[in-house]
Parts: sequence; structure tokens; C-alpha cells
Amino acid sequence: MKATILTVGTEILFGSITNTNSVYLSQHLNFLGVDVLRHITVGDNRNRLLEALSAAFSDCDIVLTTGGLGPTEDDMTKETIAEFFGRRIIEDPEQMAILKGWFAKNNRPMTDNNLKQAYFPEGSVILPNPNGTAPGFMLSDGARTIFVMPGPPREMQPMFDNYVAPKLSSADNGCLYYKMIKTIGIGESDLETKLLDLIDAQTDPTLATYVKDFTAMVRVASKRPTMEEAKAAVDEMSAKVRDRIGGYIYSEDNEELQQVVVNLLRSRKLKLSSAESMTGGLFAKTITDVPGSSAVFDRALVTYSNTAKMQELGVKQETLDKYTAVSQETALEMAAGLHKASGSDICVSVTGYAGPGDEETGLFYIGLYAFGELSVKKYKARRTKREDVRTIACMDMLRTVYMALKRM
Repeated sequence: MKATILTVGTEILFGSITNTNSVYLSQHLNFLGVDVLRHITVGDNRNRLLEALSAAFSDCDIVLTTGGLGPTEDDMTKETIAEFFGRRIIEDPEQMAILKGWFAKNNRPMTDNNLKQAYFPEGSVILPNPNGTAPGFMLSDGARTIFVMPGPPREMQPMFDNYVAPKLSSADNGCLYYKMIKTIGIGESDLETKLLDLIDAQTDPTLATYVKDFTAMVRVASKRPTMEEAKAAVDEMSAKVRDRIGGYIYSEDNEELQQVVVNLLRSRKLKLSSAESMTGGLFAKTITDVPGSSAVFDRALVTYSNTAKMQELGVKQETLDKYTAVSQETALEMAAGLHKASGSDICVSVTGYAGPGDEETGLFYIGLYAFGELSVKKYKARRTKREDVRTIACMDMLRTVYMALKRM
């Protein structure tokens, strides 16, 4: 099966909301063995929606739409699809009763325009929506099938999971299995070079390199008649990838680096603390976003000013005067002072220039106390946007802690 995902809504084109529906649907359709050929987004416009439907069905037998099922005049997805398929719009008595019952139960007045939510193209199979007032529907003419779902993710996702996915999984699509291999300490170009002969010779399984959130990764995917065959093929190719880049791999289970760090700390019953200047607590947030991190994360100090560095971490005035706040000497004293205050097995610190506007933007130092030893490393981010520099510094702090744990 080949599919197009068609999202409807002028607010998406305006950038007022983020289109997360296409991401969700693509991920789940891939698991079902459905090949997604394209994403299309159109506004609430009949002519452009008709054009989009024609383009979508030009080489796809499945189209999934989200959005445009509400009660207002600009919600025209349902009516336009009926026109495209040459079907009348008719009332569904059962859905009309459900709709009226919803308004009565919630003690809300039901205006006349809400009635349109109980009308569907003739021949539709209704997709229930217990999380809202707009049901979805499936419509097919034998050669073409369309699944029409509401726009809000809290309504769309359960509808897809409970009603659309079972219909697609019952078809003979084959089974897709893939693994995301995440790496540390290597860029995408170097990663691709080390795997180039495997990539050039690929048929099935396929290999692809990506960068996401400053992390280089490899996707290994296979589509076979059964899930067991697909998994075996991916495992075999993953072993070849591991032989080439094993020293750079930190996860083959699609885990984020912070999750891996927390898991390693938990398994070894170790404590971690952080002292941050330029990142303003971003590292602490990243760690504490991981469930169960309270068992391993002791404390976080945001020592943004020189006074805070001296009072909270014992950084010496003469160090700041001689070397400045952004220096390897200050980063070392921050890590040492944090260990003295917390007693944590691993203490990581960062100080630097987040910018923008300074010629030193992107320069930062990471200090580390780990198992009785102090160390420091200098970094220079290539990016100059403040948010990017802070994110890169946070990732390098995670990498520093990860590498310390791997050396144990």
C-alpha cells in the first residue's frame, strides 16, 4: 500500500500550530508496512483541497486526512471529499443521537451548525470519536480509500490507533521493522564514510544516516513478509554496522543519551550533580525529564554570576580575576567545589559564552569530577544562535558524563 498524508488547516500554513499529526501518522504507518510517499498541507479551501486529493490519489491507493471536520463554515473537508468521490452528504441517525447526547450531557447549547458533524458522504464507515464531537469516516470506491480524521491530536491519535490501524494491519502490506542506532563523538559525514560500502550495496535492509538534535544516527530498516524475518534481517545488518562503528554507539534501542546516562547511574548506584553557568539549568532539566532520575541526581546549582560561583562553589576571587569566569581554571574549581558541597560520585560543570554578538560566542569549558579525578575540556560550538550554543553545551555535558561512566 502507498499512502499520502493530507493535513487540512489554514492555521498550519500560517504557522499558528505545529503539524504533529503527519509525524505521528508516518511513524505508525511505517510500522504497519504502509509506504508514505508524501505529506501535503492545504488551507481550508475547496479548490486547493480538490487539487490535493487528485495529486494524492495519482499514485497512492490510500489517503489519510486530518482537520476540517468542525462545525464552522470553513470546515469543508467532508463536503469536498464527498464531491471528489461523487457522493451525496446524508445524515447518520446514530451519530446525530450521539451528538445531541453529548451536548445534553455537558449542559451546552447545540447551535444549528453543529448538526453538520452528523452528516457524512454516502457509503461512509464511521470512525467513532469519544474524545470530541466530530467523528471521522472511511470511504472507498474499490480503487481508492480515504480515512478522514479530526485535527486535534488528542482526538486523531486514539481514532487512528483504535479504528484506522486495525483496518490497515489486516491488509497484506508486509511487515516493517527498523532500528535506530545512535552514536556519540562522530559527525554524519564521517559516519556515512565508514558505512559507505554497506549503503551503496543496500537493497533490503536499507541504511540511512541522520542528524537529529546534534546526534548522528543510523536507521536500519527491513520490510519482509513476517515481522520475524524483518527483525532477523535488521539484526544481521546491525551487527555489520556495529563492527564498523561500535566504539561510537551509545544506543540501539532509540534511547536518548540522558536516558542512557540515568540508566547507567542507576545500575551502578552512583550520584550525579551539576553546576551550570551559560546553560542556566538546561542540563539539570534534561536529566530530570527522565523518569526515575531522582534516584541518581543529587542537586543542580545555577551559578550565573561570579558572586554565585564564589559563594556556592568556592571558586577563588583570584582565579576569576586572573583567568576570567570563562576559563578552564574556573570550570575545574566549579566541579571541585560542587563535589565538596554534594559528595556526588560525578560532578559536571560548564561555563562559557552563549552569545550572540560576542566574538567568543560558542566558547565553553566543561569541568568534571569523576571518581576522585578532575579534568576539563575546551569546546567551540560552530553555531552562533544562543539556543543552539546552550543545547550543544548541554549535549557535551551529557557526553562527558557518559564517557566517564563508560571508562569505569
